[in-house]
Amino acid sequence: MNGLRGKRAVVVGASRGLGAALARRLAAEGAAVALVARSRERAAEVARSIGATGARAIAVGGDAARYADMQRAMAECGARLGRADILVNNAAVIEPIARFVETDPAAWAENIGVTLLGAYHAARAFLADGAAAGRVIVNVSSGAAHQPLEGWSAYCAAKAGLHMLTLALAAELGEQGLRVYGYAPGLVDTAMQETIRASGINPISRKRRDELAPADEPARIIAYLCTGEASDLAGRELDFRDASLRRRAGAPALE
Repeated sequence: MNGLRGKRAVVVGASRGLGAALARRLAAEGAAVALVARSRERAAEVARSIGATGARAIAVGGDAARYADMQRAMAECGARLGRADILVNNAAVIEPIARFVETDPAAWAENIGVTLLGAYHAARAFLADGAAAGRVIVNVSSGAAHQPLEGWSAYCAAKAGLHMLTLALAAELGEQGLRVYGYAPGLVDTAMQETIRASGINPISRKRRDELAPADEPARIIAYLCTGEASDLAGRELDFRDASLRRRAGAPALE
């Protein structure tokens, strides 16, 4: 596989779960990958496992909620790998899971800071040099951007904002050659789902683990969106139920 050979990718929120699977898939497709995470140590473990396959991967510490951290992360990527061609915004938190009147304001603000502002910070730092042509941003979206769910007011609001950020970036920079996508991966078997199941709030918490998609599945589709083959889909938000996209990306059909 070499659909991204010679490209340099940054995955924000890459230390575990979908982010780690994304980094592995992008590397398998030929990209050099910078894994950005608050836990540099966990990201380094994933980067070492990627390096053992012969691909190039580095770990960069940084909190997406802090713009200065994203500036430093992009600078470190540039110094060690070269200017990034691809950015995947995967950093997100689900907490606070609580009915609105019981939410903690600080936790609510933290969710917006990571899930929405984090994507803005990373994209702003990624595009700080003003170059748009030939570059790609994929924002990991959610059905929660369009469907309110009990107990998820912060997460739903953040993902709804992320959806509009995707469209705004495409509207402003699409004609300059930036390809921007939103992708909602559905319910994926990650630590976030463990937190959701433990909460017992809303029907999503009652999904069995065997009903969840493995992280490799959306990772394959997102990596496909980073290739030139998906250029006709730029400027849109896509989701896991799109049968045509799944076929194009080589993902299994849904039952």
